Order: sequence, then C-alpha cells, then structure tokens
Amino acid sequence: MGAMITTPGEVSGLLERILGGDRSAEGRLFDLLYGDLRRMAAYQLRRERSDHTLQPTALVHEVYVKIFSQTPPEARSRAHFIALAAQVMRRYLVDHARTKQADKRGRHPHMVPIEDALIYDERRSDEFLAVHDALERLREWAPRQSQIVEMRYFGGMSEEEIAEYLKVSARTVKRDWSMARAWLHAELSV
Repeated sequence: MGAMITTPGEVSGLLERILGGDRSAEGRLFDLLYGDLRRMAAYQLRRERSDHTLQPTALVHEVYVKIFSQTPPEARSRAHFIALAAQVMRRYLVDHARTKQADKRGRHPHMVPIEDALIYDERRSDEFLAVHDALERLREWAPRQSQIVEMRYFGGMSEEEIAEYLKVSARTVKRDWSMARAWLHAELSV
C-alpha cells in the first residue's frame, strides 16, 4: 500500500460515514491511514530484536480489529483517530507485556531510563507495565499530561500535532511534557 493522496477533510468525512453506520468506509479509512499506523507501530517496535514475535503490520491489524470490532470509533478527525489508535496500541502492548511477564514471575526488575521504559520491549515487559501503571496514576492527577505522553511515545505524534489535537499551544505541550517526564521519573524511581 503506497502513499495515498487525500483531500482535506477526506478522513473526517470517512469517520462521519462510519459513525453513520457505513461499514464500507472503514476499508478506505484503513487504506488512507495505513502508512501512518504502520509508522506508529514500527516506532514502538524499533528497538526490538529481529526475532521479536510482534511485527508492525500485525500490530496495525490488531489495532484495526480492536477499534472496529465493537462500536464505531468516536473520532472526528485524522489527529483524533491517530490518538485513539495510539491508545489502543498501548493497551494491546500492555496486554502483550502482561502475558510475557506472567511467564517470568519472581524476577526483580532493574531501573532503566524513562525513555527506554516507554518503548515496548518484550524482554523488559515488567518496566513497560510499571510505566503503564504510572501513566494510569498520572491520568488521575493530570489527564492532559498523560495524554501527551501517550500520543508522543505511543502515537509518535509531534508537539504540533498534539497541540492541534488538544487545542492548546505547542509551548503548553512542551511544558506539560517536561512536567510529565519529571513526574514519571520520580514515580518510577521509588
């Protein structure tokens, strides 16, 4: 699937059709966003060893199935859909990490830098799960900061894209990102 040319509003129009019950629009939406979703998945899996059990294409298809297997997604724009996909991808990777961790009960994790722990690595599933749990606690305290971490690391979105989605300035995103990193570092250092 090569890069597809989209007209402004085409993704939003497809999302509206999907919300209206037009299941045929799902395939076109998937075709349009496949490259973005695959880059997002590759970004998450890039530090993995070559024989890793998850591949970007399979991860994209899992995310697609999870998004469209129930009710239509409540996304209204490309940025909103990508943010939703990032959230679904993170949850899928958390479930995958929990499954892998269940096989290794009793091992004590070692400390790793927050940037490394945010990248899914099957070999360090315990650190990934600790970050997930910390992100859930951060969501209770500072929901926007938690969203920014999720969109930046799990969605591969730029500060400008996040700012557009959240309807705040890029400077606010940068400030919240710094605060979220500091909070997560302190939370995971305990």
